[in-house]
Amino acid sequence: MASLTPTDLKRMRDQLFFEGDEHNRRLSRFWLLLPLSAVIASAGVVSDSTATVIGAMIVAPLMTPILGIVLAVVLTDAKNLRRSVLLVILGAAAVVGLAWIMGLFVPYPVVAATDSQVAARVTPRIIDLVAALATGAVGSVALARSDISDTLPGVAIAISLVPPLAVVGLTLESGAPHQALGALLLFTTNVAAILASGIVVMALYRTHRVSDQAQPPAFHRRGAIAVVAAFLIVVIVPLTINSDRIDRTNVREADVQAVADHWAAASGWSVVGVSADGDRVFVDATGPSPSPDPMRLHTDLVAAGLTGVDVEVSLTPKSYTHLPT
Repeated sequence: MASLTPTDLKRMRDQLFFEGDEHNRRLSRFWLLLPLSAVIASAGVVSDSTATVIGAMIVAPLMTPILGIVLAVVLTDAKNLRRSVLLVILGAAAVVGLAWIMGLFVPYPVVAATDSQVAARVTPRIIDLVAALATGAVGSVALARSDISDTLPGVAIAISLVPPLAVVGLTLESGAPHQALGALLLFTTNVAAILASGIVVMALYRTHRVSDQAQPPAFHRRGAIAVVAAFLIVVIVPLTINSDRIDRTNVREADVQAVADHWAAASGWSVVGVSADGDRVFVDATGPSPSPDPMRLHTDLVAAGLTGVDVEVSLTPKSYTHLPT
């Protein structure tokens, strides 16, 4: 990759840093768009509307200070680093607070069991980190190269920042702190991914060599990069635990589904659903009388090697009544 020019660096500083004559205008823009995106995201989550949530992603300005942290680390700019970190923390807290307030006006709990937007954001996995790393890299490249900056709206959609924070506020208000913690982990994962991939991209473009900084650096770049790397490692641990748990749950459901389908079909019944909750697997089946023998299912599960699975079966007889013509 070719090195950036001083003109490129100035353009990047103008896009990411809240400094200079435009300081107040950029800050007002940030604090105008952030509450609006929080309201849009919260409304989208409550109404379970993917289109509305996507709209909040496009409006949200949180990507700017996060990439500002990246550039400040590369340039060893302590003042802008502190300012960008503070904006990310205050911005995230503001979104959570606004979402919590909006949750007060919702007459029912906004939780994963009843809302797909919540369910999609409370159990992040390693694959979410992989996607965020790639998306963060695209965003950094688009920042460095003005000729591909039109990809930024797609980056905003792909890397979810405000919606997970909205889920944090809504689930906290709904009395589901565990789900709020999962959504906060997703936001933290995306931030860590943007920082890590952004620093790598800036290094490939040799951004630090373009800086005309005359004074000694305010901090050691390697130390700041080490902090980002440690942040990423800390995030990977719960993501790995989540991924392993979800994978084992999916495998357990698939194994029970295969045995239950064969068991139900032998009696002319069909399995309409298999779901897992912790160590238990629930099987819902329906069909004509007589009902299949649940103990036969137990025998089939044991024969299939699923001896340690706690299965509960719900049988719903189905009957038809002929209406006269």
